Amino acid sequence: MLKHLRSLSGHQNPVYALANAAKAGFFFTGGNDKGVVEWSLEKMSFSKVLMPVKTSVYSLHQYENLLFAGQRSGELSIYDLSKQEVTANFQAHEKPVFDIVTIPAKQEFLTASEDGTVGVWSLTDLSLLYRIRVSADTVRAIAVSPDGLNTAFGCKDGAIRIYDLTDYSLLHILKQHTLPVTSVQYAPDGKYLISGGRDAQLNFWSLPDYQLQHTIPAHLFSIYGIAFHPSLPYFATISQDKSIKLWGSDDLKLYKILSIEKNTHGHTHSINKVIWSEDGKYLLTTGDDKLVIVWEWDL
Repeated sequence: MLKHLRSLSGHQNPVYALANAAKAGFFFTGGNDKGVVEWSLEKMSFSKVLMPVKTSVYSLHQYENLLFAGQRSGELSIYDLSKQEVTANFQAHEKPVFDIVTIPAKQEFLTASEDGTVGVWSLTDLSLLYRIRVSADTVRAIAVSPDGLNTAFGCKDGAIRIYDLTDYSLLHILKQHTLPVTSVQYAPDGKYLISGGRDAQLNFWSLPDYQLQHTIPAHLFSIYGIAFHPSLPYFATISQDKSIKLWGSDDLKLYKILSIEKNTHGHTHSINKVIWSEDGKYLLTTGDDKLVIVWEWDL
């Protein structure tokens, strides 16, 4: 189902962020190297350093021709991919920016930070519209429901907080994880929300009522990412335990484990980020071993 295709080296330090490019066959990475890098899937190689940054990159998000880079310093850099230049750089938060999402219907984007707040920004003029005090501690991850009505914030205090995207009012506080929540993702069909935590558990919450349906002891350590395949009923999870797992999104069955313990290829350290290529042909993973591993979807 998934097989190792290529391990891409080039980064000198751990990698924390991954994002697809607007143009097919390219993707971006960022981490402790203080630069955002573009890679080619066609050539399976480094393409170029897109932009330098002052501190480590903890989050990357691409929307249309813009690439957002959230940094450890709390700064946010915005790179215009058509102009090939940085068009904005500002202090979005006092502490690191861990996640960024866009809300196209509202022409807004959200930033989550270690400072416990989520910034709501205008996509048109980059002005700060609101700053939501979500938690007393880190907001680690953001997910937006497929219908665009709700957003889920995964927090260090172990809770997931659900907000209404029309007025940013708090709807639910979901408490099940015994340790910090490190990843959240809505199923594309809108049937459930998945959360992953430092407790190594995957929790499944039914929609629209957010009732706990299932708990799976999915990994040995923190679950740092959950990524649904763009067209097929599968999702991948990654962990500090150095493994990638492929699950069925309908039956929640485990179909594949990719790890050096199980086969010849895999990451040697914590895996920090996972995405699928837009066409669903490749799964991309990266982490503390400084590599980007490209896995091919093999039906």
